[in-house]
This record gives sequence, C-alpha cells and structure tokens, in this order.
Amino acid sequence: MNTILETIIAPGSIDFALAIGIILVKIAVVIAIALLHVAYATYFERKVIAHMQVRLGPREVGPYGLFQPFADGIKLFFKEDIIPAKADKPLFYLSPVIFFIAALTSLAVLPFFDGFVIADLNIGLLFLLAMSSLGAYGIILSGWSSNSKFSFLGGLRAASQVISYEIAMGLSLVGVMIMAGSLNLSDIVRAQHAYPTGVFVIPQFLGFFVFVVAAFAETNRLPFDLPEAESELVAGYFTEYSGFRFALFFLGEYTGMLIMSSLLALCFLGGWTIPRFITDFIPFLSAVPGIVWFLMKVYAFMFFYYWVRATLPRYRYDQLMAIGWKLLIPLALINILITGLVKAWIKGLL
Repeated sequence: MNTILETIIAPGSIDFALAIGIILVKIAVVIAIALLHVAYATYFERKVIAHMQVRLGPREVGPYGLFQPFADGIKLFFKEDIIPAKADKPLFYLSPVIFFIAALTSLAVLPFFDGFVIADLNIGLLFLLAMSSLGAYGIILSGWSSNSKFSFLGGLRAASQVISYEIAMGLSLVGVMIMAGSLNLSDIVRAQHAYPTGVFVIPQFLGFFVFVVAAFAETNRLPFDLPEAESELVAGYFTEYSGFRFALFFLGEYTGMLIMSSLLALCFLGGWTIPRFITDFIPFLSAVPGIVWFLMKVYAFMFFYYWVRATLPRYRYDQLMAIGWKLLIPLALINILITGLVKAWIKGLL
C-alpha cells in the first residue's frame, strides 16, 4: 500500500494522476448529461407523437408531465424481475448489459464541442462502428437465451439487419473519410469548416441519404423496427425481459438514437460549427457557443426520428432486406466512386 501511495505522489506522477482525474470527471459529466437527454428523449417523443395524433401526452407527473421519465425509471427499478424457467440465465443476465455498455462506450469518442472529448482517437469513426456492431450481440444473445420463439426470431432479425445495414452505414461514411482525410471525428468537423460549403451534406448528399436510412435500421426504429415488431413478435428480442433489465434495453436504444444523431451532425452537418459564409453575413452568430449549434442539429434529427415513427408504417422483412442490399449498398458504392474520382481530379488540377 505504501509503495502505491509513494508512486502516486512521486515527482512526475502528479500530471498523470491529474490527467486520470480529468478523464474520470469528463466520463461522469458525459454519462450524466447523456442519460438525462435519453430520459427526456422519451418524454418529448411521447409529447410530439401525442400532438401529431391530436392527444396531450404525459400530463400528470409534475408540471406538464415533466417528471414522467423519473416516475417511469422508479417504476421499472422496483418492478418484479421475471426470468423464464428454461432461460440460459448467465447470458440472459449479461445481454442487456452488453447492449447498454456498448452504447455508453460509444460516447467516449464523440466531440461535443471543440476540445471536449473523452478519447480523441485517430480511428474514432471506426471505433463507433465497432461498438455499434458489438451492441447487436446483446440483442442476438438476449433472443437466444430467453428460450422464446418470439425473442429468438427478433434476435435473428437483428443479426440480419446488422449484416446489411452496418455495411451500408460504413460505406456511406467512406466519402466523408475521403473528403476529410481522417477517421478522427474532430478532424472531420474541422475539415468541413474549411470546406467552401461548411458542411459535407451538400457534396455527400448520396452518402447522407444512405446514412439516414441505415441509422433507422441500426437503432431498430420505425419503419425498420422488425426485431421488435409488436404486431407479430409481441416485443421481439426483449419479450421475456422486465424490470431493470428491460430498462437497460430501453436506455440503450435511446442512447443509440442520440449517438446516431450526433454522428450525423459531426460527419455531415459540421458538428459544433456553422458555415463561414453564414457568420460572414451574420457576424454575431460566431459568438454563439459551439455546443449550442451541435445540440440544435442533434435535436433536429431526434425530432425526425419521432416524425417518421408517427408517419410511416412498418416495412415487411423482405422489403427491409431488399432496401439494404439492392438500394443502399449500391448507392453508397456509387458515392465512393464519384467522391474518389472528383478528389483525384481536383488533386490533379492542383
């Protein structure tokens, strides 16, 4: 014990201890704010969809129902945890944890504004795609370990969606990587700010379209929520889950929506920046903190999630797979080809 204390307070180790402390504080702040956003994402979804359907939504818990997310969380925490008698218990316990931890880990590489990121990785974009794939294992294992035909079918559908839409999503971001010349998310934002349009959504409109569609399938949201599909699979992969374990799946899904919205803002909409031609025309906008612009873009796409859920019906499963393999992947490959040719042509001119 003395040796450990001497090492911590030894000359040259104070900076290391301070750096670790700063990282831990960043982790605590990011997780707390992300979970608060996730809690109120559920509230605003219920409110938005209610108004679209000429209803009022939550109103009873607190003023305008603002405390409803906390009431739901308390209810789920104290709800009875029911486990099927023939379930594979270790995997049944572990599956929601894998799903939730994979989603939270993805937050580590997201730069919310210039200089604020837990881990500024050179392969941040690749890391995000890897964590997204890892989260699918939680869904697949939950479907298998529940020993329920509904859960098992939901898990198989999730596996198929990951295979098709993860490829499309990764390919849709290749054009962004080519234009930015980096996999670092902060560098991608800076590259957009230096670009004449200030955002990549204009030259990368094909990649943007593919990413948006793939993001809905990746997060299992309508019209691509086939792993859940209440009309035919009860609740899909988490049919047998209740209480706190169900809450982990619920939190993981909305955290995934937040991450996809953040990734879209960072890769296509300029992240925490706005185009220079706008600030040149309206100079006082440059004084607005970057986090404000970033959150506005994230909230806009979150609202789009709700709007689509209230508007579009669920696709059939064969239609879902056909869109992934026959439409999105070819479009993403065409986008890569065009981006590569244009960049090579511009480089040749220079």
